Amino acid sequence: MERLKDPYKYCRENPVNHTRTEIIVGIFVLIGIVCLGYLALRLGKLEVLGKNGYVLYADFASVAGLKPGDPIEIAGVKIGRVETLSLVDDRARLGLRINEGVNLQDDTIASVRSRGLIGDKFLLLTPGGSDKVLPAGGKIRETESPPDITDLLGKYIGGDLTKGGGQKNGDKDAAEKGEKK
Repeated sequence: MERLKDPYKYCRENPVNHTRTEIIVGIFVLIGIVCLGYLALRLGKLEVLGKNGYVLYADFASVAGLKPGDPIEIAGVKIGRVETLSLVDDRARLGLRINEGVNLQDDTIASVRSRGLIGDKFLLLTPGGSDKVLPAGGKIRETESPPDITDLLGKYIGGDLTKGGGQKNGDKDAAEKGEKK
């Protein structure tokens, strides 16, 4: 009953060392914070220790769906990231950060590709056969913009109207010539 009258008296008479438990809990909290920070940096695609590699530039008529941070690949191997995207003289200019040790020839072809039908975009580089290597700050001259899906579907479903391959176009041409189909 003595214990119920003064609950703090029991604690004063029987001190328990909580420091070991507090240290263990503190270590686990610290490890958790470090893990969350690491995940935030990896998932956010941030670079903390500076930027490695060198920058090249490429101008495209369209880079539909491509954004900074998207990967750059050669033969399925990631060799860099799209760093910047800007508009220069009515063309999209990409700043490409290429990893150290990757040398690209001056006749390299850059094309915007997609993983699957609705997949993420990436930049595919096809190395050329030239002996000249692009210097840092150089420009990739040969580029291929992504095809417009609506144009492709229109050509597939309705026929290629630019070549007169559509049914209605063919009937019209025959009627103008006075021929029967």
